Amino acid sequence: MSQPSRPSPRPTPRRASPWISRIVIGAVALAVVGGGIWYWQGRKAEAADGAYRTAPVERGNIRVAISATGTLSAISTVTVGSQISGQVTDVRVDFNSPVKKGDVLARIDPKTYEAQIEQGTAQIAAARASLAQAQATLRNADLDYQRKADLGTQKLVAQSDVDLARAARDQARAQLNSAQAQINQQTASTQTTRVNLERTVIRSPVDGVVLTRSIEPGQTVAASLQAPELFTIAEDLRKMKIELAVDEADIGQVKVGQGVSFTVDAFPDRQFRGLVEQVRLAATTTNNVVTYPVVVTVDNEDETLLPGLTVNAEIEVSKRDNVLTVSNAALRYKPNDDTAAPAAPRGAARGTGMADELQRIAGTLALKPAQQAAFDEALSAIRERQAARTAQAPQQSGGGSVFGGGPPGGGPRSGNNSGGANLQAQMRQRMAERFQQDFAAFRASLDAAQQKRWDSELKTLLGAKRAPLYKLVAGKPQAVTVRIGATDGSATEIAGDIKEGDLIVVGERAKE
Repeated sequence: MSQPSRPSPRPTPRRASPWISRIVIGAVALAVVGGGIWYWQGRKAEAADGAYRTAPVERGNIRVAISATGTLSAISTVTVGSQISGQVTDVRVDFNSPVKKGDVLARIDPKTYEAQIEQGTAQIAAARASLAQAQATLRNADLDYQRKADLGTQKLVAQSDVDLARAARDQARAQLNSAQAQINQQTASTQTTRVNLERTVIRSPVDGVVLTRSIEPGQTVAASLQAPELFTIAEDLRKMKIELAVDEADIGQVKVGQGVSFTVDAFPDRQFRGLVEQVRLAATTTNNVVTYPVVVTVDNEDETLLPGLTVNAEIEVSKRDNVLTVSNAALRYKPNDDTAAPAAPRGAARGTGMADELQRIAGTLALKPAQQAAFDEALSAIRERQAARTAQAPQQSGGGSVFGGGPPGGGPRSGNNSGGANLQAQMRQRMAERFQQDFAAFRASLDAAQQKRWDSELKTLLGAKRAPLYKLVAGKPQAVTVRIGATDGSATEIAGDIKEGDLIVVGERAKE
């Protein structure tokens, strides 16, 4: 009988070493602790960042424009009237009729003046007859005087007879002069009547288009103290003008040559362009609001625009391309004293904004290689001086940088406002004098137009206002002073210790 086979014994599993288990447990514990710390720090940073509303510093264009309203009209509008009275017998033109200089517009009944000319002609003839009679009388009186004068020398007639003959001759000469004067008078009177006869034909004084017509055939024109207005003619509708009413607060920014864009209700989908031609000094006050008239010329070659249209215009007073901008809300934000971090320490970065602005100004001048080299040399010397001052900054508590303009540390000023304003004025004056010295050779290399633009831009740069912004750094607002430039109402140009992409605090979120 066979024996049943025994199964082979199973090997006994080895137990893990105690130190391996401890390592695994320790690694898991460290991972949990690290994850907790990371999560806690992340939540803390989110809570800090989430406590403020921010807006990024962006690079873009700023366009500053002044809004105004006005009315379109022709460059030259001529009112045609009548210098004489009479009944209108004929009207040759109507509204919108094109006319040329000298074209007949209307006629006034000429019969009265024709009759006066005939009467004057007859009076001239009568005066000429009187002249001939006076000439004959003068000849007779002159001969009589000569005879008596000869006899008088021989003592054959009395001296009284000689005197009477002389007086008769002089009287005849005076009558002759009177007759000649009557002829001249009647001729002049007749000439006046002829002029009035010509005025019975109303002619166009210019080339243009008839805008208004105020008479009809059969109507009587009475020209007594003032010439009646019969027609209004627009000289050329291909060139038009707008008279804008600009508020006194904005008139200082308006200059001749600035561009103007405008729309009219008749063509809401089109935008038209014009140029400021004149800023008039005759102010108008309406309900205590003072406005100044600004004349804008408009090219209307297609004659789309019509006289009398109401215009909504924008005068472009400034345009800044490719500059750093920030929301205007950032300029209004003021943090609590305990939430604002101190400003960054002074360093070379403070001068970066001014250097960039100088390079931007130079870039607009279309410099030649020699001029660019002179500018680079001057800017390099300023940067070297700035670097040297920055290196000495830790040992010095006062003094300012040539690229500065804010208080030490870059923070907002404190103390008396008038004292701060005086200090700012003094610093601007010192900077202006230093720039005149540093860039003297560069400016001398520029032509007249470039010098004018350089001086204007530099004056604007040095006179720019400064204000504090609060940059979000490590979850807290940090004060930084920037130069403020143009603004379009929603965004403002800035320059200084700031760069594109920086988050600027515009407000604080409500705590839950």
